[in-house]
Amino acid sequence: MPRKPAPRSPSPLRLVEPARAARTAGSSTDHIVDAIVSAIVERRLLPGTRLVEQQIADVFAVSRTVVRQALNRLSRDRLVTLEPARGAFVAMPSAEEARSVFQVRRLLETGLARELAATITDAQVAELKRHLDDERAAVGRADVSGRTRLLADFHVVLARLLGNQVLAGLLADLLSRSQLIALMYQSGHSAEHSQAEHVAIVEALARRDGRAAARLMQQHLDSVERNLRLDPRSPDLAAVLRPAGR
Repeated sequence: MPRKPAPRSPSPLRLVEPARAARTAGSSTDHIVDAIVSAIVERRLLPGTRLVEQQIADVFAVSRTVVRQALNRLSRDRLVTLEPARGAFVAMPSAEEARSVFQVRRLLETGLARELAATITDAQVAELKRHLDDERAAVGRADVSGRTRLLADFHVVLARLLGNQVLAGLLADLLSRSQLIALMYQSGHSAEHSQAEHVAIVEALARRDGRAAARLMQQHLDSVERNLRLDPRSPDLAAVLRPAGR
């Protein structure tokens, strides 16, 4: 009886191409996610902005499927809202969500400051001071996007110096949401004020004073939240609608 020919193994090219395509799609998705997050953090994308899939696909020269993957990921991070039959929009966090975000940030970042004070090295203090120099320079030259990014990154740098990448990732997500909140509720907390508060936190860390570092971090976050208009007063309808001169 004649032997059946052995089944041919798949061409190596056929095995490589799907893997390469998957990596390419993944890197494109990451690129789109990073670009949108950066635009939010740097206040170039406002809450409620519609994110048109085809426009994004054209900008990054990718398929709409890849764009959809990026938007789905941002939706899971609560930076984008997906609405049936309407599309994707930059999220518009509620006042209650804003309060919750700052509550979580206080819990995480006061503990972070206290722990980092116990382990920080002279080299790490020097790195933080270089970061402060960059912040100060960006504030001084009115570099809005640069200073916004640097002021936000300060908090992630602290987590990285502690050696906790999970915490650094959590803070990066929370900070992106904080930027949306600041845009929504018109924070009056100036860049100069934030920068000065960062200097005070680093000085406490340099002294290895965990209690002071935690207290200053809490004061910093309290100050930022306090300057958000989370409780706007309802207008006096009669005063608003009354014709001028009456």
